Amino acid sequence: MNQVSTHELANWLDAALQPHRFRDYCPNGLQVEGKDSIRHIITGVTASQALLEVAAARGADAVLVHHGWFWKNEDPCIRGPKRRRLALALQSQLNLFAYHLPLDAHPSLGNNAQLGRVLGFEPERDSDGDPVTCGPDGLVWLGRCTDADTLGELGALICNRLHREPLVVGNLQQTLGRVAWCTGGAQSMMQSAIDAGAQVYITGEASEPTFHLAQETGCGFIAAGHHATERYGVQALGEAIACEFNVRVEFVDLDNPI
Repeated sequence: MNQVSTHELANWLDAALQPHRFRDYCPNGLQVEGKDSIRHIITGVTASQALLEVAAARGADAVLVHHGWFWKNEDPCIRGPKRRRLALALQSQLNLFAYHLPLDAHPSLGNNAQLGRVLGFEPERDSDGDPVTCGPDGLVWLGRCTDADTLGELGALICNRLHREPLVVGNLQQTLGRVAWCTGGAQSMMQSAIDAGAQVYITGEASEPTFHLAQETGCGFIAAGHHATERYGVQALGEAIACEFNVRVEFVDLDNPI
């Protein structure tokens, strides 16, 4: 098994995901510096204490996640759970890489691209072959569902493929036309999907106003789970790293019901 320098991997990830294009809520890239070279990477959705413990126990050199640390407007003090996480990362010399919106948006490795693949959606494409999107930073994807005909059938399909019962709001007999989706906590982008002509909008979470917007516009809404919808981008990115550098990459799925 080969190794890659931390600097080279950081540069490759930044070139692939182009974090400079996004106005994000956290720093993207190498958030905590560890060992100078990397042979073994643990990937996961969130840089939780539990994921770091798995990485340390398995002798990993790096952790690659979608949800990292140092979010805007959070308390910057290093204490409590934050201190314990950081102490473990430093003690184990773990590099922590995290990519948030850049990983959502990547046209092939991203969360939206990969969720569409898992659910069997056909993304709309422009004349250059790029996905047709809407909403802030083009994060909401548009397309068609080929494996379900109604909102109720789509809810059942999502339950079967993500192994989680989704929240479905709307007329279950409503036929599907244009489908819009954005993984994670993107319920606030539903209006953008409606404005783009979507008949159903899929994301990870719901807020109280989401129900009323769905009821009053006739657009079906599905909350399929924040964690459940964002498991696939980091897996695809990890596989790309393994192929590029021939290093060991393991995805660890620590269940989260939210």
